[in-house]
Amino acid sequence: MINDEEALEGFIDYLTSIKNYSIYTIKSYTKDISDFKDFLISEKMAAGLLQLRNDRACKNYLSFLSYKDIESRSINRKLSSLRSFYNYLLKQKLVTANYFSEVNGPKIPKRLPKVVKENELDLLFKGIDTKTVLGYRNYLLLEILYGCGLRVSEVCNMQIKDIDFSNNSIMIHGKGSKDRIVLIYDSLAQKLKHYITYERTDLLSKSENVNNRTVFLNNNGGSLTTRGVRVILNKLINDIGETFKLSPHMIRHSFATALLNNGADLRSVQELLGHENLSTTQIYTHVSYEAMKKSYFESFPRANKKNKNL
Repeated sequence: MINDEEALEGFIDYLTSIKNYSIYTIKSYTKDISDFKDFLISEKMAAGLLQLRNDRACKNYLSFLSYKDIESRSINRKLSSLRSFYNYLLKQKLVTANYFSEVNGPKIPKRLPKVVKENELDLLFKGIDTKTVLGYRNYLLLEILYGCGLRVSEVCNMQIKDIDFSNNSIMIHGKGSKDRIVLIYDSLAQKLKHYITYERTDLLSKSENVNNRTVFLNNNGGSLTTRGVRVILNKLINDIGETFKLSPHMIRHSFATALLNNGADLRSVQELLGHENLSTTQIYTHVSYEAMKKSYFESFPRANKKNKNL
C-alpha cells in the first residue's frame, strides 16, 4: 500500500504529463492538498489523506476556511483541487469514495471581466520604439496578445512550427492539452515573419541553446516566461507615463469583447478563446450589454440625465 507522499507524487505526475497543467497550477494544487492534510492531522480527523473515511472532515474544513475569512473564490479553488485529487485516488483505487464530490463551496458573485480601453491600447502601441530589437518584439507580443486573445502561457509556449503562414493561422496548445487554431491577419503575419527572420535571430545568438524553437525570447535568448510578459507590459505603461492597470488576461478579455461588440457570434468567440463551455464565453455578452447601456444613457437625449427636462 502506498503512502500519502507517493499518492501525491502520482497525482502531480498525472497533472504534468496527462493534463499538461502549468507549474504554477501544480504548485497551487500541491499546497491545497498539503494544507488539507495538515488540517486532518491537527484536528485528529484522520491519520492522513488516504485515511479519510467520511465527509465530516470535508465539511469541517469548509467551515474552517470560511472562519479564516478566506475569499469565496479561493475556497472554491481549494475544494476543486481536493475534488480532483480524490477523483484521481478513486480511479487509482486508492480510496473507496470521493467525499469532496458532494461538498459545495460558497457562491461567488459574478464579476464582469476587466477590459483595456481601445485608446489605452493605442497609446501603448504608439509608445513602442519598433526600431530596436526588444521594441519590435514587445510590439509583436502586444499585437499577438490582443489580436489572437491568447492566454499568457499559450504565448510563452508558442513554437515556430505552430505557425502556418500559408493559412495565416497558429496552432495553440491550450489549457488541459486542448489544441485549437487561431487566425492572424495579414499585417500580423508579416510582422511575425520579420521578427522570426531578424529580431528573434538576434536574440537567439545570445543563447547557448541555438535549437530553442520558442517564438518569443527574452533579452538573453531564452524562452520568455509568463512573469517576463507581465514585466514587459508594466514597463510599456511606465514608458508612456500612464498609470492604468494592465494584465495579459485583461487584453484577452478586450479581444473577446471587441469581437462581440462588432457582431461576432458567440460560438466563434468560444472557439477562438478555447473555452470548453459556452457559459464561460457568455460573460462577455454582459460586458457588451454594459457598454451598450452606458452608450444609450449618455447619448440618447431623453435618457441622458443632463437633458432630463427635454
